[in-house]
Amino acid sequence: MSAMNVPLLDLKLQYAQLKEEIEPVMRKVAEDQWFIMGPEVKALEEEIAQYTGAKFAVGCASGSDALLLALMALNIDGIRSGSRPKVVCPSYTFFATGGSAWRLGIDPVFADIDPVTYNMDIEHTKQLLDQHPDIKAIMPVHLFGQSFDMDEWTKLAEERNLPLIEDAAQSLGTKDDQGITVGSRGTIGCFSFFPSKNLGAFGDAGAVTTNDPELAEKLSILRVHGGKPKYYHRMVGVNSRLDALQAAILRIKLTHLESWHDQRIQNAANYDQMFQSQGALTNETPIAQEADLQIRTPKGVTGKARHIYNQYVIRVPGEIRDDLRKHLSENNIGNEVYYPVPLHMQECFAELGGKEGDLPHSELAAKETIALPIYPGLTQEQQQYVADTVVSFVRAHTPTSV
Repeated sequence: MSAMNVPLLDLKLQYAQLKEEIEPVMRKVAEDQWFIMGPEVKALEEEIAQYTGAKFAVGCASGSDALLLALMALNIDGIRSGSRPKVVCPSYTFFATGGSAWRLGIDPVFADIDPVTYNMDIEHTKQLLDQHPDIKAIMPVHLFGQSFDMDEWTKLAEERNLPLIEDAAQSLGTKDDQGITVGSRGTIGCFSFFPSKNLGAFGDAGAVTTNDPELAEKLSILRVHGGKPKYYHRMVGVNSRLDALQAAILRIKLTHLESWHDQRIQNAANYDQMFQSQGALTNETPIAQEADLQIRTPKGVTGKARHIYNQYVIRVPGEIRDDLRKHLSENNIGNEVYYPVPLHMQECFAELGGKEGDLPHSELAAKETIALPIYPGLTQEQQQYVADTVVSFVRAHTPTSV
């Protein structure tokens, strides 16, 4: 197959398809001169609440701020209390999950992951809860667009009398095993509309969801410096207001989101077939185990669950992963590693005492995983080029010891 260019994400293609819908609403915002909050934001909040099935949605400036606001609304704050409360969260995730806690003087307690789903391991979390009675919240992540087991996690949160903060930054529209959209069953759901997300803005944007009217009110106040009415403050909040321009753009894109999910799911199925027809197995089988082809594809979901594939992540032997990335880049194939350094091994968290070997599944995933292009609009020809390029390299370079 002849060489071609396959970016990791093609936002220019998406914009070209939506240009005639988006540009009029951008002009309207400019003409109205209502740039912060306002009717566009309110309308988006109502639509996000309806889409997720949560009773309330509150827009904010980013997905990172969504996590920060969630912790603040739940009164988990080490800076004001003078203590060091703890929250448990995964180590294998985007930095904001642990960073939002640290900013508030909260110590993140890092849990390992399930090596098949990449989501936070519930059994390890139970052990950590027993070891750290001062943990104040549970913060698992619906990673890569796949839900963690909401039945089990809500049960655990209820048993331990702890709030469950759903980090759903990558998972707007993901459904759990009951077919229920994520962000509607936990205490608070946190979403990101960063441009690369399935629903992406033209910059940073985010939202929080909840079924608790008091929490919704508190979240809406905290995002505007804690003031209500304006200039009257019963609490100290942050400046995390959502731009009207971003809300207007997101409202247009939201009408296309289900179609985009369907395309990503089909693209994932195409990759699965392309790799597995060559001998790849799913990631239920570790790379260390013998196989005809040392590539592992996502296990996928069954029944009522829905994986929206914000990322399509495969595994290869760690010894060749970085060389494979270089080879893909040389062949104009976009790729990324989510995430190369688990949070417990990040330099900024060194004082927490994390070290190599503490969380083996997180550390192995950081060495073996690689994300491939999965965006809507990706052609089967492009996917075949990606798959063939990966397979040929892995066959030629797999260590004989694996």
